Amino acid sequence: MTDTTGDTAMAERPADRLTPILFAVAIFTSASLVFVVQPMVTKLVLPMLGGSPSVWNTSMVFFQAALLAGYGYAHGLQRIGSLRVQVGVHLALLLLAALFLPLHINGLLGEPNPAAPIGWLLATLALSVGAPFAVLSATAPLLQAWYARVRAGYPDGQNPYVLYAASNLGSFLALLSYPILIEPLTTLTGQMFGWTGGYAAFVLMVAGLAFIVWRRRFDQATAEPAALEASAPIAWREKLIWVLLAAAPSSLMLGVTAHLSTDVASAPFLWVIPLALYLLTFVIAFQDRPWVPLPVTLVIQAALGAICVLVVAFRTLDIRVAFVIHILAFFFAALMCHQTLAARRPPPDRLTEFYLLLSLGGVVGGAFTALLAPVIFNMVWEYPLVLVLVGLARPWDRRRLRGEEIGALVAAAILSGGAALLSWWMTADPDAWARLWGAFPVMQLDGLCLVILTPAVICAFLLRDRALAFTAILAMVALSSQFVARGYDYSFSERSFFGVMRVANQPDPAMGGDVHVLMHGTTLHGSQARASSNDCQPTLYYNPLTPIGQSAEIVQARGPANIGVVGQGSGAMAAYKRAEDTMTYFEIDPAVNRMSRDPKWFTYISHCAAGEIRTVLGDARLTLAKEQPGSYDLLIIDAFSSDAVPTHLLTVEAIEGYLRLLKPNGVVLLHLSNRNLEIVLPSIAAAHSLGKPSLHGLYVEDNSLPAMEVASTEAVIISPTPEGLADFSGQRNWSSTPVTSVRPWTDDYVNLFGALWRAFRPPPERP
Repeated sequence: MTDTTGDTAMAERPADRLTPILFAVAIFTSASLVFVVQPMVTKLVLPMLGGSPSVWNTSMVFFQAALLAGYGYAHGLQRIGSLRVQVGVHLALLLLAALFLPLHINGLLGEPNPAAPIGWLLATLALSVGAPFAVLSATAPLLQAWYARVRAGYPDGQNPYVLYAASNLGSFLALLSYPILIEPLTTLTGQMFGWTGGYAAFVLMVAGLAFIVWRRRFDQATAEPAALEASAPIAWREKLIWVLLAAAPSSLMLGVTAHLSTDVASAPFLWVIPLALYLLTFVIAFQDRPWVPLPVTLVIQAALGAICVLVVAFRTLDIRVAFVIHILAFFFAALMCHQTLAARRPPPDRLTEFYLLLSLGGVVGGAFTALLAPVIFNMVWEYPLVLVLVGLARPWDRRRLRGEEIGALVAAAILSGGAALLSWWMTADPDAWARLWGAFPVMQLDGLCLVILTPAVICAFLLRDRALAFTAILAMVALSSQFVARGYDYSFSERSFFGVMRVANQPDPAMGGDVHVLMHGTTLHGSQARASSNDCQPTLYYNPLTPIGQSAEIVQARGPANIGVVGQGSGAMAAYKRAEDTMTYFEIDPAVNRMSRDPKWFTYISHCAAGEIRTVLGDARLTLAKEQPGSYDLLIIDAFSSDAVPTHLLTVEAIEGYLRLLKPNGVVLLHLSNRNLEIVLPSIAAAHSLGKPSLHGLYVEDNSLPAMEVASTEAVIISPTPEGLADFSGQRNWSSTPVTSVRPWTDDYVNLFGALWRAFRPPPERP
């Protein structure tokens, strides 16, 4: 018989009852610090790269790589037999990493090169936060390994993986607290010093934990807990499965983040939702009794995954509906992969190796989405691709397909091909749609194809236990829906760090024939009629009927004008340039500059402008700061109708910088048209806080005009003096700005969640 008397006595000691709590609290704290720093630091660096969603995805790759480095260090440290030496080494590294605090963005590398920003971003993050992040990230696996040794012989010591749930719970709560509490209630400066204080408290916590464990847990007879008994080595095939199961959720997390933030803004409140849910799936998966059992997860994932693959291509869905579908589909796909991983976890002595390979999978998935996919794909194909491939993580039934299963597979192929064929026919023969309209008077093409493809999705669900057949149907549905939803006839596409820029051809007889349209995601960045009779007519937001067009004509009526435009787009503002004027574009994306200057696509700059036009590449806050003060008659800040709003261009400090560049009677126009964010009131509040006169401009689209000729436009103009706005007062489309209770945005405070909320529920005070 085994003598358990000593173990019973040991369990009754106060230190032993306290030890599990201390380990859990320490792991919870380290995880909270590790994950709350990610949106915080990325928000610090975001303004230097124009607010692009790729900043977050690239930063996530860095954090995943730093996490891998931390896990590698933790795995290597386990080769030291003495637990006391391990604790001493880790404490020493925590203290050394503290030399990089308080948190700040290291300026050693200077300003980023817009043509190659990824290397700059990764290196800057490494210099700024790499050391403390990597050392902190190693704490969770280290403490779990120590716990397994300290609690050897106790039931809880046999499953230290439960502490992984505590780690991810801390990460989850920290991430949720950032957009809900930390970001709205504190400044960035306060956040940086607060995190530094938390780091110091954690170092003291680890030191206290070491003291308690050493003094209370061990007596002279057992000065060191024995090393765990070695289990059999893990097969390479099993290790590869671990890596792939960890890579898929990581890739999906970045894919869904980019997909959602592209349509709203690159902001922490959107970043943290997928990341927090990603961590929550770890919490659930590594529980002793998961809240959602794996069989239930498999059923829900099959339904949501198939629906999401169908709708991912159709960007016309209500953003709230699309948000729910994408988030839930991602959550259950990640949960399925992580529950499968939890079921395959090794014995405790292989714990750090297991976490190291999971971390490697995270890096592989993140690097594929953020670094490799933009190079190999000219469109955002990686997100739907991984949505399809994650079906291979489902159960494999290697028996031959039954007759009804083959029938479902064939039916899905016919439906998917039929929807694509119908779309091709309508595009090749536009008159065919008019003939078919009588048969389907209430449906547009997208809606009709969705109806056709829905039974194919049902077929996929019916084959959910056949991983290969399920994935094959998803692939067919994805290809068909992407073909159907392409919308425009795209002539050219180029992908860069800042997004996908496409040129589409949209025939419009009222504008003389073909119209070239520049698109970034789902947002129009300008259009130009190709007929010689209309090619120099500014269109959409830049039409003379809009506040932007009016501002150019009013300022030019005063004499020769020096005009600056932030955001080049198709170059439509160049059509206003006269020989006596000077005009400068400030553009962050070199691809936009190339496309707008290529006569094959747009000729506003090359043909319509009278004289040369300068383009300065780089983030506007950085490049405008180098311009001559008091030299501009008109500054147009046209960067907010795009898919990712660069909020740092709307802060009090930014507007103050614009005003510094103006002549006494000059004006700055903020173009604030945006589908998903209400950003007019913070801009008005900023002007009021600076004590500068302002006016609100609003043009509502006239549906009797051609669709590509003019667009609804909203703007705010501000001047250093009342004289600057004298010519605008009383003009059509212009009115006074009201007093608002909305807090102005600053470099230390931005509330994008409030802007999103106001867009869905416009307050009465909105002008």
